[in-house]
Amino acid sequence: MGQGSSRSMSCDDLGGSNGKYMSRRERFKKKLHLHLHRGDRDKSSRGSGSGSGSSHPKLSSMEDFAGIALVTIISAEMKFKDKWLACMSIGEQTFRTEISDQTNKPKWNSEKKFLLERNGPHVAKITVFETNRVTKNNLIGYCEVDLFEFLSRDSDSDIEVFNLIDPSSSNVVVGNITLSCTVEDPIETEKSFAKRILSVVDYDGDGLLSFSEFSELINAFGNQHAAKKKEELFKAADQNGDGVVSMDELAMLLAVQQEKEPLINCCPVCGEFLEVSDKLNTMIHMSLCFDEGTGNQVMTGGFLTDKQASYGWMFKLSEWAHVSSYDAGLNSGSNASHIVVFDRKKKRLVEEIIDGKIVLSMRAIYQSKVGLGIMDKGAKELLQSISEKQGRKMNSPESVKDIPPFLKFFKDQINMAEVKYPLDHFKTFNEFFIRELKPGARPIAYAGRDDVAVCAADCRLMAFKTAEESLRFWIKGKKFSIRGLLGNIQCSNSFIGGTLVIFRLAPQDYHRFHLPVSGKIEQIVDIPGSLYTVNPIAVNSKYCNVFTENKRSVAIISTQEFGKVAFVAIGATMVGSITFTKKKGDYVQKGDEFGYFSFGGSTVICVFEKDSITIDQDLLAYSARSIETLVTVGMQLGVSAKERNITIF
Repeated sequence: MGQGSSRSMSCDDLGGSNGKYMSRRERFKKKLHLHLHRGDRDKSSRGSGSGSGSSHPKLSSMEDFAGIALVTIISAEMKFKDKWLACMSIGEQTFRTEISDQTNKPKWNSEKKFLLERNGPHVAKITVFETNRVTKNNLIGYCEVDLFEFLSRDSDSDIEVFNLIDPSSSNVVVGNITLSCTVEDPIETEKSFAKRILSVVDYDGDGLLSFSEFSELINAFGNQHAAKKKEELFKAADQNGDGVVSMDELAMLLAVQQEKEPLINCCPVCGEFLEVSDKLNTMIHMSLCFDEGTGNQVMTGGFLTDKQASYGWMFKLSEWAHVSSYDAGLNSGSNASHIVVFDRKKKRLVEEIIDGKIVLSMRAIYQSKVGLGIMDKGAKELLQSISEKQGRKMNSPESVKDIPPFLKFFKDQINMAEVKYPLDHFKTFNEFFIRELKPGARPIAYAGRDDVAVCAADCRLMAFKTAEESLRFWIKGKKFSIRGLLGNIQCSNSFIGGTLVIFRLAPQDYHRFHLPVSGKIEQIVDIPGSLYTVNPIAVNSKYCNVFTENKRSVAIISTQEFGKVAFVAIGATMVGSITFTKKKGDYVQKGDEFGYFSFGGSTVICVFEKDSITIDQDLLAYSARSIETLVTVGMQLGVSAKERNITIF
């Protein structure tokens, strides 16, 4: 696969205890042993480090460096002939192959190198698209590959065949795909680092640098001070005095010089400025960049999701014409038809599906003064009437015919294997919409500990230490406040300065909401209001205040670990009702079902008293980047601030 370095180490370099040879795979398994026993896979995500402005993710310490992984999408076998495209998504990166010839056995031999972190993203999603559509390509099948498990297998082969699953049904196999995965661990990366650097200016390929070649390399490093001392540095590197610098001599110079006075200020391949003090990330960045620069890698990168990577000329045309922008975070929600969120469980970016016509209408209404002016002149009442009419329709027996198209539209976002009852059990669309899940489908984090709060819904989550932070990063309505959200309940002042968590449900989500904490329900108060959409397009509008103007119900839960917690269920467009399955005076456990929303998308907001909860850092970090995090009921949300000596990962 064009990467001999992963097999070129000597027995001395790779030796284990008692002088026995330790293979690359054995060393990788040993390195991951602590990781696997700690069970970090099921804990909250740290993110992949993007957002730093670098083209490559960054590490915080050497301890987290599992190696540089090389994944190759080799070929596939499909059930019909077409032109095929494959994508690989991991963390905040997505790559795509070239389009194959017309065949049922496409061959790509398309490879990509990327940083692999012990506590970072390690489940790669491989998707295969047919490309005979004019406007968009069609997702046919996918598989998910845990790279840690792949690399830790007992097999000596780097190649494995995986079934491709139909996105509409997890029980249907639509083909298979052949993948290869190897890892270049830290020892190999360090040894090959100088070789990669040398290759930049070693024009004759003899593995030696003349003074002129050495001078060009120093210039490429972007360090003006070092450039003035080329002769001095060349003499220091040429230890045997033969008039040329070998790979070993260059490696020694770089190692010694990095400790004294670093030579490398910028990447000689991409030109990016590198932090002089960050030796580890300099090495990783340049190792990845050199391979890209030498043309060893075939997969194209720079995409956020597989859907974006699969778009053909229509996407490029829309971007060129500024019809839409494609980005994660606030821009995506307020200005574009693509909502990209971070999946906490899978540790990668995913795209939320929303009909393009609906997006255009929402932008026309919520992102302009004219649109909101229309709302003020009677459209609110019209919206209320439409929602009520749609609610009645979805409760009628005829509405059952809308279930199959709904499932088809959200084919890769609804898992029917988790649903408690089979499809023929539901007699109306609304019965399906408020479907229950099988027992155990949503495990509750630290179920026996009331000092750990959990997520209240399957949703896209934003978390902020204060309401003021939410106004900076997410909510653009000028009049939003905690008092406005909670209305005239007696204890509203208790929540001033408190922590705010927004759980946004989309139509495809499981629409029953659950309790984030254990305690007693002190009161439930209904507050009348409008039925604006809770889509980010409206939430991020400066012309309306969705959360403080919409119909909502406020429940106050009294807890031992968190004090009082306000639980606000907010209605939205097409949501006929908010139904609670618990009542005032009930003692409840975290994770218990609390109620459900009828047809439509909606939102739950939880407000904690000031300094009562420490929200998980990954949730705060993505929220500060204006990126929603995709979570499910029962995932850890945060820890009681009263227990400051407790650390939960």
